[in-house]
Amino acid sequence: MRSGLVLPSLGAGVGPEELVRTARQAEELDYANLWVAERLLYPVTLRSPYPATPDGSLPAFYKHALTPLETLSFVASQTSRIGLGTSVVLMPLHNPVMLARQIATLDVLSGGRARVGLGQGWSIDELEAGGGATGRRGERADEYVQVLKTIWTTDPAEFAGQHYTLPKSILQPKPIQRPRPPIYMAGYVPSALARVARLADGWMPSGVPLAAVGPMMEQVRRQAGLAGRDPEALELLVWAFLDVRDRPTGEGRPDWVGSLDEIRRDVETARGLGATEIAFAPGYGTGELSLETYFGLLDRLRQLV
Repeated sequence: MRSGLVLPSLGAGVGPEELVRTARQAEELDYANLWVAERLLYPVTLRSPYPATPDGSLPAFYKHALTPLETLSFVASQTSRIGLGTSVVLMPLHNPVMLARQIATLDVLSGGRARVGLGQGWSIDELEAGGGATGRRGERADEYVQVLKTIWTTDPAEFAGQHYTLPKSILQPKPIQRPRPPIYMAGYVPSALARVARLADGWMPSGVPLAAVGPMMEQVRRQAGLAGRDPEALELLVWAFLDVRDRPTGEGRPDWVGSLDEIRRDVETARGLGATEIAFAPGYGTGELSLETYFGLLDRLRQLV
């Protein structure tokens, strides 16, 4: 099981020095991947409830957000081995041909380290501001992934769908990774899980309780088998939104909340579910973690895995 780390690209006070320090420290500690989230804007009047908080409010640290591909490109120039992933880039906000070119460029310039996490998004405010279509989103997502794969694996590349069209074209460079960078998908509704089974290399559940991850992953694997794919080849990437405390929280605690010994039990639960990677996000759930505390946790978290 791999260790991943969510870069502190959200929240005021994070800049080039903090990103470089985090990336280099993670690489020295042999983390497998760095991941960067995407937030387009912070609505003053929120129209879509945020699914990760009890009252649907948006955490205040989302007001300051570095964009993912630019952040990963910067970090790529400061590291040499660690993987560089989007978790997640919001498909409706990006043209798939342009995103394919950007990911290919990141992969080439980083020496083959790009990882691609894709999601649909949940905020109507972001979708409208970013020009994302709100209708037939499932069909669009299916075609979107097919466009990426076509561009990365064929030359010349050509695509003609209901929502996206690419005339027969040469798009160079291609990614270094063969046959292409891995594609992971978020989501937890049945249609999203079916899409993972058909099109993705793995599932990255975000905000799904560990007790539900196992049955849902089994559902994905069954559907992958029905689609003629190898179910066991699908990866499971678990996101650990950490709230590390000095004292044990006790019975009834949420996943990834508590002392390091309690967090260790969550790690073992994820291992038992067959997780390929745990991506730690210290302080992500509360936004109240100081950077020094964040840095101090990196080695201790790595040792848990």
